[in-house]
Amino acid sequence: MIHKRSADERGRTKIDWLDSRHTFSFGDYYDPESMGFSVLRVVNDDRVAPGGGFPTHGHANMEILSYVISGGLEHKDSIGTGSVIRPGDVQRMSAGTGVRHSEFNASRTEPVHFLQIWIIPARAGLPPSYEQKTFPAAERDGRLKLCAAPDGRDGALTIHQDVRLYAGTFAPGSKATLELAAGRNAWVQVADGAVVDERALTISGVSGQPAGEVLIFDLP
Repeated sequence: MIHKRSADERGRTKIDWLDSRHTFSFGDYYDPESMGFSVLRVVNDDRVAPGGGFPTHGHANMEILSYVISGGLEHKDSIGTGSVIRPGDVQRMSAGTGVRHSEFNASRTEPVHFLQIWIIPARAGLPPSYEQKTFPAAERDGRLKLCAAPDGRDGALTIHQDVRLYAGTFAPGSKATLELAAGRNAWVQVADGAVVDERALTISGVSGQPAGEVLIFDLP
């Protein structure tokens, strides 16, 4: 079964420094039919104005991934981590027993566009931890690059849940297929869809359209 959720069906938060689209219920946006998918709880499509950002706040018992599409996102947290995340970078923060952090646009002149992703961990009470890796554009061009996995295989981030995250950029004429094991679910972000209990998922570029950047979550 395939369920499509178009971009204009998402919730929205818009303030002076933030324009955020919510795939699932988040903050003041509540839709009882969109509370998440499998263990995927939040996918926020955030655009932060120059100089803007999220001041220090807390999280617990959540795997949080940040995926930057354009610009730079500056991250600081209470476990001593600080970095700027740029296109091609993926950051994993395991909030576990509790962590506080801030996220700001690293530029005073250019906006930053990124996806904020929350995944429910396999178990609560993990020690907070952080990991960041770069996945060059060439490794994602016309193919699905593994960016996060429970065993951190093939250079992926290690995530504390039975989830695999793939990312790819597909120009017209390019395509890639992901084989799903029996009983697995897939959520396709940006490509407008979710696939349930299908054995194979093929992503291809659309003629006459710019290259599309796609994230696929292979979920329990």
